[in-house]
Amino acid sequence: MSIIAKTPQPPYYAVIFVSQRTEGDNGYTKMAEKMIELASKQEGFLGIESARGSELGITVSYWDSLHAIQQWKEHSAHQVAQNRGKEEWYKTFVLRVCKVERDSFSGL
Repeated sequence: MSIIAKTPQPPYYAVIFVSQRTEGDNGYTKMAEKMIELASKQEGFLGIESARGSELGITVSYWDSLHAIQQWKEHSAHQVAQNRGKEEWYKTFVLRVCKVERDSFSGL
């Protein structure tokens, strides 16, 4: 998988998830890998980019529609991960859904 998602021409949607983790892995890494695998199989999924430092993590997933985002939000395995995140993995987080109207890519 490429580090930078190859998205289509806009418009499309970005879900931006910014988080601060709790101490320890507690199954987080395995679940994160499973969620990426599952999301990539969902209708409307366009790609994902993720970076995590010692203080802050940012994951941006790209979707072709708000309907696709809603379907992913309601996916049963994703709901399990969401609940564990709220209960164990995140000190704090924010989720933003944005419509991408313009992008620029340089394939350096």
